[in-house]
Order: sequence, then structure tokens, then C-alpha cells
Amino acid sequence: MKNNGLLFFVLLLVAGCNQKPDTMNKAYQWPSGITPPTVEKNNKEFVLHGDKRIDHYYWLNERDNPKVLDYLRAENAYLDTMMAATKPLQEKLFQELKGRIKEKDESLPYKDNGYWYYSRFEEGKQYPVFCRKKETLEAPEEIMFDQNKMAEGHKFYHIGTRRVSDNNELVAFTTDSVSRRLYHLQVKNLKTGETYPDEILNVDGGSVEWASDNKTFFYVKKDVTTLLPYQVWRHVLGSDPKSDVLVYEEKDNRFYIDVDRSKSKKYILIESNMNEVSTEIQLLEASNPTGKFRVFQPRQQNFQYFIEHFNDKFYVHTDWNAPNFRMMETPENKTGRENWKEVIPYRKDVYISGFTVFKNHLVLSEVKDALRQLRIINQTTKQDEYLHFDEPVFTVSEGMNPDFNTNILRFVYNSLTTPSTIYDYNMDTKQKELKKQTEVLGGFNKDDYASERLWATARDGVKVPISLVYKKGVKKDGSNPLLLYAYGSYGNSSWPGFNSNILSLLNRGFIFAIAHVRGGQEMGRQWYDEGHLLKKMNTFTDFIDCGKFLVSENFTTKDHLYANGGSAGGLLMGGITNMSPELWKGVIAEVPFVDVLTTMSDASIPLTTGEYEEWGNPADSVEYFYMKSYSPYDNVEKKSYPNLLVTTGLHDSQVQYFEPAKWVAKMREMKTDKNIILFKINMDAGHGGASGRFDYLKDEALQYAFLLALEGKVE
Repeated sequence: MKNNGLLFFVLLLVAGCNQKPDTMNKAYQWPSGITPPTVEKNNKEFVLHGDKRIDHYYWLNERDNPKVLDYLRAENAYLDTMMAATKPLQEKLFQELKGRIKEKDESLPYKDNGYWYYSRFEEGKQYPVFCRKKETLEAPEEIMFDQNKMAEGHKFYHIGTRRVSDNNELVAFTTDSVSRRLYHLQVKNLKTGETYPDEILNVDGGSVEWASDNKTFFYVKKDVTTLLPYQVWRHVLGSDPKSDVLVYEEKDNRFYIDVDRSKSKKYILIESNMNEVSTEIQLLEASNPTGKFRVFQPRQQNFQYFIEHFNDKFYVHTDWNAPNFRMMETPENKTGRENWKEVIPYRKDVYISGFTVFKNHLVLSEVKDALRQLRIINQTTKQDEYLHFDEPVFTVSEGMNPDFNTNILRFVYNSLTTPSTIYDYNMDTKQKELKKQTEVLGGFNKDDYASERLWATARDGVKVPISLVYKKGVKKDGSNPLLLYAYGSYGNSSWPGFNSNILSLLNRGFIFAIAHVRGGQEMGRQWYDEGHLLKKMNTFTDFIDCGKFLVSENFTTKDHLYANGGSAGGLLMGGITNMSPELWKGVIAEVPFVDVLTTMSDASIPLTTGEYEEWGNPADSVEYFYMKSYSPYDNVEKKSYPNLLVTTGLHDSQVQYFEPAKWVAKMREMKTDKNIILFKINMDAGHGGASGRFDYLKDEALQYAFLLALEGKVE
């Protein structure tokens, strides 16, 4: 028999959502007398290294259990009731966010193999239309995919990749209509419009590459349980996928694999990568698809390399005896490490994050003092230069540069106050041409806002950079609400880029700040090394110390300080609520990874084994107890906590929905305060949320309304 009491509770809350909201323009009053959902407790015992843990809410991982689904719906209904009076504000915010988007827009075309490729949005439509034109932009438009039509009848829809064959006639593409990141692979004839019956299931969405014969392609399959990409297969167009040939299987489940093709088009590459730890690349000439892949350089622990083909040699980007990486080169037919020759030396204060090869130029992406830079080297003269920018806080990156035989570098520049701006730079004449700047509607004027770079001193004396943006006129008197964001894991850096959505907070008096905490690579490789495995605690303490610094500098006070992070950044949110709950007025934890110990102990959970080098392996007692010391779920205790908004997706493939579900249930059970905990579950999406370009804005509007309600600014 179904849990009728819980269903009655859901109906009661939905009815509450239809009540007339409170009068606006006054301090928000959370509805009183509304009891949050409760969850039954079933003891699950874990014992490892002599340590016993009891998980009362482990049963919430039963995705198809009607009681679980009823509970998740009850949480959504509770949130709707508690936020009922903010509905007009949410709608106003949604219209603001949507109103800044140029609905009828087009991406900047880029040229590849004789065609100009671009995407465009039609007014009122959620998804892009992918197009191309032959040779010139005046040629007739060819529509490759109209994702709006493809998405009809689906609550979620995503096109993963589009790989065009060398003869420009075929495109291999991947789609996901569930948000589980298990893609379907198909091939379309761009001349006839026919989609071939060669459908392959459960592939990696971004790993498909054609051989040069225009009929053979390579793809990566995923394990449907762990979701790890682990096999490379070869398919010949028109053949039964059941007859496809297994080319390579990754036996070490700590590695992720993908398939790529060199920019020169000469080689197919199989790349095995253990995150920030180890790499192995195999290569095969694209003209010989049935040949045998050869290993470029065998894998080794704590040794990474990335390659690009150039004429009769390879450039190698590697951390071999160079923590911040250096550039090497090696003959095309002698790729073993003993043949590598240094081209760009290692520098302690500069991190080489990537590179792009052109016929006559080499472009390096470098990081120094938490700012990205582009360095251009002439392949003939060896002269180099850096592109310079005036703003104190910015980010710059290479754009689409598929053409090998060009002297034009396309790059993208933006900052906390400057929308994304695309330039073409002539690397010979040094002339820069503005090609496109994202148009922000709704009366945006960049001169109304200011940004800063600050440096907070962490408790161990390390200087942690903070990027800050606010509307001019804001006084540093402690009265400002401030939202502090960070990620801080996997070596992924949080660059200070433009986000038009944040304007809705800035225009209401908020300051927005990014804490560049250890765990990313904003300050080089050592920044990551000091923020993972047995030094992960630095990520949490850096963020807390940044928050305290902003309070001490009178940017805000504890009564107006808020924190936000998602996924591994959601783990950060869980950690800081346990470690310094008194510092935050409210915390937004999006798809948070909060049950570290249980998840990392279960190799069947998607992606777990590939994360051992990031968090640790619980089979090791030292790593087990270190993870336990910060795992948010394991450290919830009886004390006061800040207000919380937690989000997840039922089909999340990265952080399973039951992690935040268990965390919310335990927090509600243990907390001693009267602050609120709200839990939003997207029943139709996964880790990235809604797939449409407008739908996700409703989630943003909800989060902003939550913050404004806590500030008493429900308009």
C-alpha cells in the first residue's frame, strides 16, 4: 500500500502554493506552522578499518521505490509552499534574466575544411539550429540539425557532438534525451538529409572521430553501471553495429578514455587519462583505420603529457620534471620520452595550461597570479609576445581555431564587467579585429559596475586571490549582502568571466565574489596539489578565510554573507556549513557531492573509481579517516546551521540524487536552530539541470529569490 499520509502532505502543500501571497515591499515572512517532510530511518551499518558508521537514510538510493519518489515530491511541494510569496519576485527575476538574452542570435562562424559553421537561435525557441555554408558566408545556408524539432516530446534533450567526415558529406552525432550522459550515436547524410539506421547506444557524448576514408569512425562506449568510458570501437558505415570491432579496452578503472583527432588530421588518438595524475596516448594514422594503434609514451604514475602533430614532429605538453608544465618536441617516428627535446622551459611562477599549433605559430595558454594570458611564438623566428588587456580582473582563452594553415588566432575575452568578446588577431601584422560581442539587453552599461582583485591571507599564511564585482556607488560599510562562490576541485579553475544573470543581484545591492581557493589551478599546479587528497581541507579553510576577510574589510557582515557552489563546489558548501556555520546567513548547494565516504567506498556507483586520485581510496586507512574528517554527511551534528537551499536532479549521473536527499534529511534531524532548509529536485533532469536556454533561468530565479527573501527584499 502506498504512503497515503505522504501523498496527503504533498496535496496539502500544493494547495498552500495557491494561497494569496503576502503583500510585497516588506520584509519577507516565511510561512509559519508548516512542517517539513520527514523520512523514515532504516539502519545501514558500514564497518571499515575498525570504524563503524550507521546510515539511517541509505535506503533513499532506491530510485524506483514509490516511497522515495513520494518523498522527493513532498520536498518540492514544501519548497513551493515556503517560497509561495516570492512567486511574483521569481517571475520578475525570470523575465529580467530572459530579457537580457538576445533571443534571435547567431554564433560567430568559423571555417573548417571549406565550410563555415555556426549556430543560431530563433526568437522564443529553447535550442540552437546548427548550420553551415560552403566556402563563403554568402552561400546558401545548410541546416545540419534543428534541435528544437529534435527535442519535441522530450523534457530534456542534448546534442553531444557533431563530427563531419573529411569529404564534408556525413556527420556523426550523439544525443541524450534522459540527462544520464549515456548518448545515442547516429550518422546523417548532409547531402540527402537521410539519417542512417546505424544507431549505437550508451556511448560517450563527445568521443567520435572519422577516419579519412569517409566510412569508418571510432567511438567510445560507456559502462552503463559505472558510467565510465572504457572501450574504443570501430564502426564501418552501413554495417551492423553488432559486428563492430573492439579496438581498445581500458582495464584500469581509474582512467577515463576518449577518442580525438590531431589538428593536422593525420592521426586518430586514444587518450587515457587519470585526472591530473597520469596520461597515455595511442595513435593511428587516419588513412589506415584497420591498422594497429601504437603507444606514444607508456603511462607512468605522476606523469602527464598531451600532444599535437606538427609537420614531421610532435609538440608535447608535459609535467615531466616540471610541475607547472613545459613544452617539448619529438620526431614523428621516435615518440619515446628519451627523444624529447625541450622547447619552452618550466617556470615556477607560470603555469602552461594548454597550447595550439598553427603552421607558422605556436600559441600557449599561460596562467600567472590567477590571470590567464595568451603567448604567441613565431615558429620561424622564435620571437614571442603576450596579448595585453587593461582590466584588473579578466579571462582570455582561445576560441575556435580548427584551421591549421592560417595566421589568424581567434580568441575570447571577457571579465566580470565585460561581456564575452571574440577577436581575430593577425599573428604576423599584430592587428586585432573585433568580430562579435555578446549583446546584453535590458539597459546594461558596463560603466555602471566595477571589479577588483583582492588577496586574503589564509590561516597558514598563503595569499588566496578573490575576484569581486559590484555596482558603482556601493559603500564598503558592511551593509552590503555578498554572495561568495567557489569550486576548488579537480584542478578546475574558476575564472572571473561575465555572467549577465548576476546583474539582477548587483542591481539590488549585492556584491558578487569568487574565491580562487586551493584545489583549482589559478595559481599553478601547486595550487591543485595543496587542495586535494590529504590536503583537501585547505579548500574549505581557504573559503572560510576568504569569507572572514571580506567581513573584516567591511564588504559585508555575517548577517549578509552568503555562499554558493555546485557539484564538488557543493561539497565545499557542505564542508563550510559544518566547519563555520555561524559565518553564513545562507548557503546554496547545487547538486552537492556530500556523502564522500559512502560514495567513494562503492565502486559500482558511477565514476567512483576514476575519482580515487582526487579524494582518496577508502581502502587505505589514512585516506579513509581523512575523508571522514570533512565528509559533510558524516559530520552533521546537533548545532545551529545557516539557511540552506539544496538542489539536485533525479537523473544526475555525476552526483546521485540520494546524496543531497540523505544530507537534507540528516540536517533536518540534527539541527537545533529555526533556520530553513529547502530542497529542490528536478524530476526530469540530471547534473546540468534543464537543457533549454530559458528553462534553467527559472532555477536561477528561485535561487536569487531565496537570497533576497533572506535579505527581506521581496519586491
